[in-house]
Amino acid sequence: MLSAKGGIILFKAQNYIKASDLQEALELNKKRTNKVLGGGCWMKMGKKNINTLIDLSSLGLDKITETDDEIIIGAMVTLRDIETSPVIEKYFGNYFKDAFTHIVGVQFRNCATIGGSVFSRFGFSDIVTSLIVLGTEVELAGGETVSMEEYSQRDYDNDIVVNIHIKKDGRKAAYESFRNTQTDIPVLNCSLAYDGKKLYAAVGARPMRGKVSTMDCSDVENSEEIFKFFEKIQAETEFGTNTRASKEYRKHLCLVLLKRAYKKLVCKEGEQ
Repeated sequence: MLSAKGGIILFKAQNYIKASDLQEALELNKKRTNKVLGGGCWMKMGKKNINTLIDLSSLGLDKITETDDEIIIGAMVTLRDIETSPVIEKYFGNYFKDAFTHIVGVQFRNCATIGGSVFSRFGFSDIVTSLIVLGTEVELAGGETVSMEEYSQRDYDNDIVVNIHIKKDGRKAAYESFRNTQTDIPVLNCSLAYDGKKLYAAVGARPMRGKVSTMDCSDVENSEEIFKFFEKIQAETEFGTNTRASKEYRKHLCLVLLKRAYKKLVCKEGEQ
């Protein structure tokens, strides 16, 4: 692929195959130099020599399906599809809009797929942080289905993300992030979810992948106990330094964003 300026090669593929089924895609992807083509948004930013691009667009993975127990999001569904889906909004309100709206821009989100975003599991990911507190599961072409939290910590392999499964267990969720500029990669992000009994919290872009902390709220009498839980997360979470922020700044932001997300969550609970 050539850029418009100067003919700079971003990535080059020798072959292109539109997979006829998942098994063919999985077999093709076993070769290290072959790559699955999702939205191509991050791939185009790297200089790679690819033997074969594997296209999943004919496999029917571009749908959001609701069943009695869960919402199933196909790997080729775009971030914008999720952001504007009436099904997603019905169960999660503006949660995913809050999480996705600052990811580069609408044009980017019209191309970027949920499968590619989940597979990439970047340390700065808004997608991973928003999904792991919802009890999300990742369905893989090799036949395995694992929790989003477990999958996000795995090393990269040659399996292919097929579907994302979100349980309809009544969780209400809230998302917060801080960026140096509106559409920049987040300096820090966090998500909270509450299922009526437990509070689930995740802090991401540390700049590392988020992990879930859980609090049993059965006997919680006031917000101070919740804030102590947030302080414990802040104390036990590892933060790093990069060009966007220092680890000290991120540690400070952690408590601020968790409290902001909690206020959102309380408002949502009050609306029920």
